[in-house]
Amino acid sequence: MATSISSIGASGMQAAQMRLDASANNVANANTPNYRRQVVSQEAAADAAGVRATVQREQAAEGVALEKEAVEQMAATYAFKANLQVVKTESQIMGSLLDMKA
Repeated sequence: MATSISSIGASGMQAAQMRLDASANNVANANTPNYRRQVVSQEAAADAAGVRATVQREQAAEGVALEKEAVEQMAATYAFKANLQVVKTESQIMGSLLDMKA
Protein backbone atom coordinates (compact mmCIF):
# COMPACT_ATOMS: atom_id res chain seq x y z
CA MET A 1 0.00 0.00 0.00
CA ALA A 2 2.78 2.45 0.87
CA THR A 3 4.42 1.96 -2.49
CA SER A 4 1.17 2.94 -4.19
CA ILE A 5 0.77 6.07 -2.10
CA SER A 6 4.32 7.27 -2.73
CA SER A 7 4.12 6.52 -6.44
CA ILE A 8 0.86 8.45 -6.68
CA GLY A 9 2.47 11.48 -5.06
CA ALA A 10 5.70 11.18 -7.06
CA SER A 11 3.93 10.86 -10.40
CA GLY A 12 1.71 13.82 -9.51
CA MET A 13 4.78 15.94 -8.70
CA GLN A 14 6.42 14.92 -11.99
CA ALA A 15 3.28 15.85 -13.92
CA ALA A 16 3.07 19.22 -12.14
CA GLN A 17 6.74 19.89 -12.92
CA MET A 18 6.10 19.02 -16.55
CA ARG A 19 3.22 21.52 -16.61
CA LEU A 20 5.47 24.22 -15.14
CA ASP A 21 8.20 23.47 -17.69
CA ALA A 22 5.78 23.58 -20.63
CA SER A 23 4.26 26.85 -19.44
CA ALA A 24 7.71 28.42 -18.94
CA ASN A 25 8.62 27.37 -22.47
CA ASN A 26 5.41 28.94 -23.76
CA VAL A 27 6.20 32.22 -22.01
CA ALA A 28 9.75 32.19 -23.37
CA ASN A 29 8.39 31.75 -26.90
CA ALA A 30 5.47 34.19 -26.61
CA ASN A 31 6.92 36.42 -29.36
CA THR A 32 8.01 33.60 -31.67
CA PRO A 33 6.05 33.73 -34.95
CA ASN A 34 3.78 30.71 -35.60
CA TYR A 35 4.65 29.18 -32.23
CA ARG A 36 2.36 26.36 -31.15
CA ARG A 37 1.90 26.18 -27.38
CA GLN A 38 2.99 23.15 -25.44
CA VAL A 39 0.26 21.54 -23.39
CA VAL A 40 0.50 18.66 -20.95
CA SER A 41 -2.12 15.94 -21.02
CA GLN A 42 -2.55 13.67 -18.03
CA GLU A 43 -4.20 10.29 -17.73
CA ALA A 44 -4.50 7.69 -15.03
CA ALA A 45 -1.72 5.13 -15.25
CA ALA A 46 -3.59 1.84 -15.52
CA ASP A 47 -0.55 -0.38 -14.91
CA ALA A 48 0.75 1.60 -11.91
CA ALA A 49 -0.60 3.97 -9.32
CA GLY A 50 -0.59 7.64 -10.25
CA VAL A 51 -0.74 9.57 -13.50
CA ARG A 52 1.06 9.55 -16.81
CA ALA A 53 1.78 12.95 -18.35
CA THR A 54 2.85 13.77 -21.89
CA VAL A 55 3.78 17.05 -23.56
CA GLN A 56 2.04 17.85 -26.84
CA ARG A 57 1.76 20.82 -29.17
CA GLU A 58 -1.52 22.57 -29.85
CA GLN A 59 -2.81 22.00 -33.35
CA ALA A 60 -3.26 25.66 -34.24
CA ALA A 61 -0.63 28.38 -33.85
CA GLU A 62 -2.86 30.76 -31.87
CA GLY A 63 -0.07 32.35 -29.88
CA VAL A 64 0.53 32.53 -26.17
CA ALA A 65 -1.76 34.34 -23.72
CA LEU A 66 0.43 35.33 -20.79
CA GLU A 67 -2.50 35.51 -18.38
CA LYS A 68 -3.43 31.93 -19.25
CA GLU A 69 0.16 30.84 -18.63
CA ALA A 70 0.21 32.62 -15.25
CA VAL A 71 -2.92 30.72 -14.20
CA GLU A 72 -1.43 27.44 -15.49
CA GLN A 73 1.76 28.02 -13.48
CA MET A 74 -0.21 28.75 -10.32
CA ALA A 75 -2.37 25.65 -10.78
CA ALA A 76 0.69 23.47 -11.43
CA THR A 77 2.38 24.87 -8.31
CA TYR A 78 -0.66 24.03 -6.17
CA ALA A 79 -0.80 20.54 -7.70
CA PHE A 80 2.88 20.03 -6.89
CA LYS A 81 2.37 21.14 -3.27
CA ALA A 82 -0.67 18.88 -2.85
CA ASN A 83 1.23 15.85 -4.16
CA LEU A 84 4.21 16.69 -1.99
CA GLN A 85 1.87 16.65 1.00
CA VAL A 86 0.75 13.15 -0.02
CA VAL A 87 4.37 11.97 0.04
CA LYS A 88 5.03 13.67 3.40
CA THR A 89 1.89 12.15 4.94
CA GLU A 90 2.83 8.68 3.69
CA SER A 91 6.27 9.11 5.26
CA GLN A 92 4.72 10.17 8.58
CA ILE A 93 2.35 7.20 8.55
CA MET A 94 5.20 4.78 7.86
CA GLY A 95 7.19 6.34 10.72
CA SER A 96 4.24 5.93 13.07
CA LEU A 97 3.78 2.31 12.01
CA LEU A 98 7.46 1.59 12.59
CA ASP A 99 7.28 3.22 16.03
CA MET A 100 4.32 1.02 16.97
CA LYS A 101 6.08 -2.14 15.77
CA ALA A 102 9.33 -1.32 17.61
